[in-house]
Amino acid sequence: MTIGYTTGVFDLFHIGHLNLLKNAKGLCDKLIVGVTTDELVSYKGKKAVIPFEERLEIVRNIKYVDAVIPQESMDKMENWRKLKYDIMFVGDDWHNTPKWEDFERQFNEVGVKIVFFPYTKGTSSTLINSTLESLRKQ
Repeated sequence: MTIGYTTGVFDLFHIGHLNLLKNAKGLCDKLIVGVTTDELVSYKGKKAVIPFEERLEIVRNIKYVDAVIPQESMDKMENWRKLKYDIMFVGDDWHNTPKWEDFERQFNEVGVKIVFFPYTKGTSSTLINSTLESLRKQ
């Protein structure tokens, strides 16, 4: 059985999120998804619009998702030690960044394959948020 893993905030769930989960599930037998906690989102200097428990419930009910866990740390290897997944799915906006090049080296040592999926152009929670802010000011 091939176990896949991905993480995200999944705030203002949109087609890009759905595409990521659908494509990931197509490459593994079991897909585990880490949903970023509100505390970890705030660590990045941001605030989720949708509360953590609701984002967790939304992702839990996507048919491509087999299990959902809280993502409480940015340490991907810590989660691997707990879950022992075979494939990590990531948006390609992280490809060739120093942070992910380091993760790739670490994962390579334990036999985990990283698959980068194309970022959905024109759709992101950040874009949706900024559009809503602009509309509210009119």
